[in-house]
Amino acid sequence: MKKLFLVLAAATLSFGAAYAQDDANQAPVQEAAVEQVAPEAEAEELAGEPMHFALMKKFLEGGWEWMLPVLVCLVLGLAIAIERILYLTMSQINTKKFTATVEELLNTQGIEAAMEYCRNTRGPVASIYYQGLLRYDQGLEAVEKAVVSYGSVQQGHLESGLSWISLFIALSPSLGFMGTVVGMIQAFDDIQAQATISPAVVAGGIKVALLTTLMGLISAVILQVFFNYILSKIEGQVVKMEDTSITLIDMLTAYSKR
Repeated sequence: MKKLFLVLAAATLSFGAAYAQDDANQAPVQEAAVEQVAPEAEAEELAGEPMHFALMKKFLEGGWEWMLPVLVCLVLGLAIAIERILYLTMSQINTKKFTATVEELLNTQGIEAAMEYCRNTRGPVASIYYQGLLRYDQGLEAVEKAVVSYGSVQQGHLESGLSWISLFIALSPSLGFMGTVVGMIQAFDDIQAQATISPAVVAGGIKVALLTTLMGLISAVILQVFFNYILSKIEGQVVKMEDTSITLIDMLTAYSKR
């Protein structure tokens, strides 16, 4: 997990540094001939370019020193979200088939066979069942306490990493707004330096400032969608854990009366 984050962060930083250097090389040419491009001409130019080139141009226009932290937040947030989705998907099992098999093993082969089946089955439901069956010889009250306690532990495992996604959702627009404020300050500094209000200078500074906000909002929206999807999967998994835990107590109660 940590290696994945480091690789993605290094790739993002290399991306930003490479394009920042390219932007710095082109800066003298742009400063030597400042022109106001018509909106129609700019739209036609962007329409004729591939999507990734258009996004790269907007990234550079927004100023890599502010766009890069937002991009890092997006990449790391997506890495955690994808890892969580894979983990939750792999932890899902057919609970009806699982509980039916455990009940059959209890009735035919006993506690040990049911424990072995739970040990070899993935997912939080199987782990809860194993912990409950492990404490059957201590009484049903001990089984119930173990199920409740270990259910909370498994829920914590399911929610691991969500706090980082929440952090990146909050950081992305904040960094974008910060870049906007800095861009506006730079625009007013340019106006003060030229001692005149030039439409090209004002429009360029405001455009750079707003692009950072746009990038931050896009990053936050994407991560929010993944965050809510992960939460919905966790909620569904928790409901299954609670439902099957009740079934386990009922099965052991019936088994103890045999």
